[in-house]
Amino acid sequence: MIPETKLHILQQLINTSSKEEIIWIHGYLNGLVSGQGTNGTSEIKKAVKKISILYGTETGNSKKLALQFTAAAKQHSLMAKCTAVEQYRNEDLTKEENLFIIISTQGEGEPPETAKKFYDYIHQSQTQLPNLKYSILALGDSSYPLFCKTGEDVDAQLQRLGATRILPVQNCDVDYEQPAETWFNRVFGLYATEQSQQAVVPQQTTKNGEAKKHVKKNIEGVITRSVNLNDKDSTRRTWHIEIRADEDLDYDAGDSIAIIPSNRHEVVERIIELGKADPNEYVQLSKSAGTIRDLLTNKLNICYLLGSAVKKYATVSGHEIPDIRMDLVDLLRIYPLKDETPFSEVLGLLHPIAPRLYSVSSSAKAEPREVHITVGLNGFLKQDEQHYGLCSSFLGDLPVGTPITFYVHRNRSFKLPDATRDIIMVGPGTGIAPFRAFLQERDVEAASGRNWLFFGERNFTSDFFYQTEIQQYHETGVLQRVNVAFSRDTEKKIYVQHKMKEHGKALFEWLENGAVFYVAGSKVPMSHEVEETLLGIISEHGRKSEDAAKEYLDHLKKEGRYQKDVY
Repeated sequence: MIPETKLHILQQLINTSSKEEIIWIHGYLNGLVSGQGTNGTSEIKKAVKKISILYGTETGNSKKLALQFTAAAKQHSLMAKCTAVEQYRNEDLTKEENLFIIISTQGEGEPPETAKKFYDYIHQSQTQLPNLKYSILALGDSSYPLFCKTGEDVDAQLQRLGATRILPVQNCDVDYEQPAETWFNRVFGLYATEQSQQAVVPQQTTKNGEAKKHVKKNIEGVITRSVNLNDKDSTRRTWHIEIRADEDLDYDAGDSIAIIPSNRHEVVERIIELGKADPNEYVQLSKSAGTIRDLLTNKLNICYLLGSAVKKYATVSGHEIPDIRMDLVDLLRIYPLKDETPFSEVLGLLHPIAPRLYSVSSSAKAEPREVHITVGLNGFLKQDEQHYGLCSSFLGDLPVGTPITFYVHRNRSFKLPDATRDIIMVGPGTGIAPFRAFLQERDVEAASGRNWLFFGERNFTSDFFYQTEIQQYHETGVLQRVNVAFSRDTEKKIYVQHKMKEHGKALFEWLENGAVFYVAGSKVPMSHEVEETLLGIISEHGRKSEDAAKEYLDHLKKEGRYQKDVY
């Protein structure tokens, strides 16, 4: 307790302070008690003039915040250097004293593709960092079970290497502006000067002056068309699905939509049977509530459970279960629950069904109330049995007229350039989806930039997605060049990268003329092989060494002229 006179002064200060000033005071006081020597924050404030800011991004949000943070740091009289993690020399970590990392999480707790090298380095390194002070702003999507895991992993590894955390990890959901602003101000509270007590995150505002937030807005639509793009002779199934809403849709070519699928009825009923559960029992969980049947069908993931969930099930069921991932139905069958164990305990260890992202294959400028997606049936073998992906099979089974809920997932790092610039698109398989959207938009806008498409699949007659549209775009001059590769139509398999190499001289000329290069589709091995081929083309036709070719490609990346949407 403090004396009443001091309490009165403190209350006066709080009552006369703005929200931004209170946030700054909070950060300042936090620094005083954070264990930074006997003088607390004052030691940092006097000593620090230089900070480093690293960002790892997939969709562009981390980069956007890092640039805002850098600008604000300079206003606070700090020398701030901002670097993308893919451009950072990892060995320089030993030279850092004050490091702030803004990094996102993708999929099942994975780092962004651009941050993989840095992420692996700090996990494998044994170099100690006793002089490093740091904090992390972690971006993610709480719809996914491993929310912000990459940021938390980086924090744990820096701790392992002896670095000092000066502020706890700040986790941010899709609506990230406010927690990011709080974190920024807490950082500057630690490095405060008398001249720098203003708020630091300029928020976007609406016309009436209210702060604009990026939130997940669920949109209700109806499936108006569902067509299998493969011929009947094909061994694959790929659907073109059109969804219509009752409102104009706000998305850009290059964005995705997120859809949460339902679990299969027959699997849910088998789980209820094995768990000896009452399907109509109402259960309240931390993030959802409903009958057991509703929760298992529409809310909870029952497929390929995470290892952490399997371990929890082992505790609940009393079985010794190896460190493995497994479907819930198989867990219940192989390691049955004891009769006295309530099934609600099992529900409590399950994660929500994660949304699946599908690149839009349409332009809102062509049809404002429609969004199209291209969905390939994801098949895989498990214990010698054929299984199919939950969402792809779910969507393929939905008939025309079915209501469907989705939300738009922005991708700020995969966008069309201005209408005058040339583009090169490499999109085999369902990678064609965003490029169909690109071509629609360029057609609507009568863009003057040239367009070049590389497409590949198995067979020309059964697997040439959007063949008629592509031919029409070529005939009408929207597509200046088209090269296709059908791997099963020739004795020696031909892929898109072979077609790139075949036309390498022209491709390099387009790059030299300022073209933007895009690749979409399978991450492994396709995107890696495309990149290796591109490096070879740059080296051969640009007459460059291997290192110089890599520098050329790095320059394309920095300029935003090499963009990937891979999965």
